Amino acid sequence: MNFTRWSARLPGTQRRAAARAGTGPSPDGATPGREAQERRTDGSVPAARAEQPGGGSRPGAAALDDLAVHEVLDRVPALVALVHGTDHRVAYVNAAYTAAFGPRTPGGAARDQLPELVETGLLPLLDQVLRSARPRTLKSRKVSDGRCYTFTCTPVAVEGERHGGVLVFAADVTDHAEAAERLRASERRQRETAVTLQRSLLPQELEQPDDLRIAATYHPGGTEAAVGGDWYDVITLGGGRTALVIGDVMGRGVRAAAVMGQLRTAVRAYARLDLPPHEVLQLLDGLASEIDANQIATCVYAVHDPNEGRLVYASAGHLPILVRDAEGEVVRTEEPTGPPLGAGGWVHASASVPLTPGSTAVLYTDGLVERRDKDLDEGITAIERALAGAGGNPQVICDRLMRSAGVTADHDDDVAVLVVQHPERTGAAADLFRHAELELLGGAEAAPHARAFTSGVLASWRFPADLCDLGVLAASELVANSLQHGVPPMRLRLRRTDRRLIVEVTDADDHLPRRRRAEPGDESGRGIAIVATISSSWGCRRTPGGGKAVWCEFALR
Repeated sequence: MNFTRWSARLPGTQRRAAARAGTGPSPDGATPGREAQERRTDGSVPAARAEQPGGGSRPGAAALDDLAVHEVLDRVPALVALVHGTDHRVAYVNAAYTAAFGPRTPGGAARDQLPELVETGLLPLLDQVLRSARPRTLKSRKVSDGRCYTFTCTPVAVEGERHGGVLVFAADVTDHAEAAERLRASERRQRETAVTLQRSLLPQELEQPDDLRIAATYHPGGTEAAVGGDWYDVITLGGGRTALVIGDVMGRGVRAAAVMGQLRTAVRAYARLDLPPHEVLQLLDGLASEIDANQIATCVYAVHDPNEGRLVYASAGHLPILVRDAEGEVVRTEEPTGPPLGAGGWVHASASVPLTPGSTAVLYTDGLVERRDKDLDEGITAIERALAGAGGNPQVICDRLMRSAGVTADHDDDVAVLVVQHPERTGAAADLFRHAELELLGGAEAAPHARAFTSGVLASWRFPADLCDLGVLAASELVANSLQHGVPPMRLRLRRTDRRLIVEVTDADDHLPRRRRAEPGDESGRGIAIVATISSSWGCRRTPGGGKAVWCEFALR
């Protein structure tokens, strides 16, 4: 290695170079180096003197040109090896390399003499360096001694040889690699904690209503610890009705998951009030503002009523529901859509879409359809096409939609999908799902008419005698309560599924009955108490067009 070019930049070398060039005192007595002195008058700083005042060098100062390359490299703490030729014969290893892996025999091939380079996959890199004459770097590779090194391979031209050699420089980065691994392990633990929290706040097991088949999937996004706030839920309301909800809390991390958990709990509580979808969102909107005014959340709340064959829904800034009918045509719900939860100052509204036997509805979050390089509407259209061609049970459809959207393990956003299917039933299965209703006309004769109707229907459905008697008694009490406290029009509905018998009475008065304790001398007030005692469950709700519905259920198994 020649240090001549470097030495020209060291202090004092320019002065000595000038002296050797004959710029000292001239025979005629002229001042030596006058031009150089004049050049220094422009403000430049002269080079520092490296020699003693008498012109001699300092004692012990060695000329750089006299230093051997191996003397320099042996003092370098990094590992250095020099190989040459196409078979990478060992020409030199420095002291640090020998201390790390032991002495090496010069002239031997690297494949045999440098096994530590073989195990790190460095030999192909040496071939690339020889062919391209350009340096290459291999970062943070662990070798047999347990330490990590970053290898830099630099081509070296050797006079008289066609292929030359490669200088391998290995810097010890073990501390950095261990710190990075500790950081990655910490991130993995944080992510596992966040995902566990997220999944614990989601339903552990979906409720399966009598009339619907439901499947859902949740996919946490990315590989970082900051999961999102996507959630879904299925809530059985009673009387054969089912509430479906899906939402997305904007942002990432444990905070978003915690807000999601509070909203999901609130939705379940409000759903028990059996309110219309837009009223549930109105309550959620106020709660979201109280939880965190800076946190934005979107939500769709929908209710399926098998008696109506429709899905009544309300949306707070969420994506539209997709519904495929029995013929395979997919429709996208449109208005009304209000602002996200927590915006305040907005009155939400409900709308409805048919969900008849053979239909499938899909509720989803934006992670399924939103991409950075595509318009949101394009993503929704792609899911519509996938839904139109998807068949099978809800879980199969769920998986099909996830695959068609390209959701993989490294997907950068959370995805939640809820698939609801209203299956068509034929043959023996259809006999387990029956429906009958009666308009209650007249005054006092309406009650015996209702009892006779109920007795005949339940007998035709081949219920046992004791269940028929209980059903007739429940219908009689509910009709009597409606005749006494309600107003026409009144209707009696009987419905059976494979799991329960449902008796429901509707009227045009919106005053909801409540169960109370009747005193021994009271002549009324026992009807609801009797219904609650003999049935599996009972409840009441206001109907969308005004009025109320009072129902009770009898479990069949």
